[in-house]
Amino acid sequence: MSATLVSGLGFVPVFTPTAIAQEAAMRTLTVTGQGEESVQTTKTQVDLGVDVQGTEAEAVQREVAQRTAAVVELLRSRGVEKLETTGIQLSPRYNYENGRTDVIGYSGSNTVSFRVPTEGAGTLLDDAVNAGANQIRSVSFVAEDAALEAARQQALREAVEDAQSQAGVVLGSLNLRSQEIVSIQINGAAPPAPVPMFRQAEYAGMQADASTPVVGGEQTVQAQVTLQIRY
Repeated sequence: MSATLVSGLGFVPVFTPTAIAQEAAMRTLTVTGQGEESVQTTKTQVDLGVDVQGTEAEAVQREVAQRTAAVVELLRSRGVEKLETTGIQLSPRYNYENGRTDVIGYSGSNTVSFRVPTEGAGTLLDDAVNAGANQIRSVSFVAEDAALEAARQQALREAVEDAQSQAGVVLGSLNLRSQEIVSIQINGAAPPAPVPMFRQAEYAGMQADASTPVVGGEQTVQAQVTLQIRY
């Protein structure tokens, strides 16, 4: 703001665009709202492994490939979702003694990942073990993609309502009124990580008729929205 001398009137304030913008910037309130929604999981995400040890690299790799192929064939026959190979490894095993390093064998592994409806996950895990898998790298639970997206949108709505409610309380307490929202920022509304059940379980030595219980849970979707409000 600047002042200009006008004949007969004295100094009259003149508001320049810059001064008006600065004034508006000073009269803003920034609030951050939170939103949270829970979604029931219906799918089980599994990482199954085939681990083999032996003295010859070629024989180890061949057995890994054969057992993995049998597991994959089973999984495909059951119509699992998002089936993919997520890890292949073949490495030597060493013996360190008397300052010497000797190769005493090889370790090979293969990991496949897939999703299956939770109610059938336990039976499928048992069948996969019978087919050749001997490691469960991880088991976690996820909701349907559509359900997660609906929950994300609802969490965003809740975050906006929370931010506006906070602003209303603050401005009302000061006898001020909200004029307009000048800035909106979504700080977080990413898909939640799967809910873990357990990791790295070995099936060697388990009874063939043992049933594997698999029970799902809930995923929590969180959202955060920041509003800048002019008053």
